[in-house]
Amino acid sequence: MSSMDQTMQFKVNAEDAEKASAKEVLLTVYDALVEKEYNPINQIVGYLLSGDPAFIPRHNNARSLIRKVERDELIEELVRSYLTQHK
Repeated sequence: MSSMDQTMQFKVNAEDAEKASAKEVLLTVYDALVEKEYNPINQIVGYLLSGDPAFIPRHNNARSLIRKVERDELIEELVRSYLTQHK
């Protein structure tokens, strides 16, 4: 069996205790986007897909905050939250 036929596992490292959780970051960024009257879902998706921080405003330090968390950690939090709520 070739390696192309095997399922790969993705493992995420444990968060640092000092670093803001992905959940906290997403909620803070969401609030900043709402306050600036942007569509928060579109803007967050744009950031997650492109990695371009220009999708996130500087308002309430949201751009700096979101850049402190890896995009894969943000996506993991979104998937975990969605599946937990819809399971």
